[in-house]
Amino acid sequence: WHLNLTDMGNLTMIKEFLLLGFGSLHGLQFFLFAIFLGIYVVTLLGNILILTVISSDCSLQTPMYFFLFNFSFLEIWYTTSIVPKMLQTLLSGPEVISFAGCVAQFYFFGSMAVVECFLLAAMSYDRYLAICSPLRYPSLMNLHTCVLLAGGSWLGGFLTPVVTVTMTFQLPFCAAYEIDHFFCDLAPVLKLACSDPETVEKTTFLMASFVTMVPFLLTVASYICIVAAVLRIPSAAGKQRAFSTCSSHLIVVTLYYGTLGTVYAIPTATQATALNKIFSLLYTVVTPMINPIVYSLRNKDVKKAVRTLLSRWAYSKET
Repeated sequence: WHLNLTDMGNLTMIKEFLLLGFGSLHGLQFFLFAIFLGIYVVTLLGNILILTVISSDCSLQTPMYFFLFNFSFLEIWYTTSIVPKMLQTLLSGPEVISFAGCVAQFYFFGSMAVVECFLLAAMSYDRYLAICSPLRYPSLMNLHTCVLLAGGSWLGGFLTPVVTVTMTFQLPFCAAYEIDHFFCDLAPVLKLACSDPETVEKTTFLMASFVTMVPFLLTVASYICIVAAVLRIPSAAGKQRAFSTCSSHLIVVTLYYGTLGTVYAIPTATQATALNKIFSLLYTVVTPMINPIVYSLRNKDVKKAVRTLLSRWAYSKET
């Protein structure tokens, strides 16, 4: 691979990186390519289906589905920022990515991850109001509030990584250009730095702790209140109905924070590269596929809307 390098005294200004991907797979690369391509297609189709159903069904024009619409739109770009380049590394081996391309991937993936944290917290707050304050819910969670929460999530997500990205890619990288990962993630990029990245690591840790722990604690607090409210419902049917409205969201929250926490809670220096890649696969590839399945299979309203949409499509085909 020919790498574009510019000498600057004893340092080398890198214009390109080399994504090593998964290393030697002993002939399994085409099998894995087919699996990950299939997962990516299912992720896109599942989330596009949810977007289409919510847009076309009047009964789903509620705050809960407004946030789900934003979430599905997010998941499409979240996984698209990583998977296409990863598929390239599986087909052709180590893949060159420009310096600007690496910065862009690092920034957009970080932005989408932060937006997801904020959106999950907003969705839990919506469920909290719906179950704990049902009479005041329509006035509290009106269109203005929904737009503020969703817009704030997107804006906060795109602003938060700016400091980390700027500090990381201002570091001198010497002549080491091989990123031992399938995308430009923080830990493998920092390993290439000539200077001590401690300041970047500490700043990133503080910012990441804030944008993940605050939404996470708000989500936990919401569910503590939800559980307390549900347990006060006298009938078993009422309890089941109340829990069913937030069970899908709870599963998604558990999957997301569980996989994300496993990777980023472990100090960079002690992370095993292979294990880091496996857990990264979970939250960048697998979880975005599971989310639309969870929301569609466990939600009666979405299943009904999908059947209606399919019947309309079949009828239009016949006529």
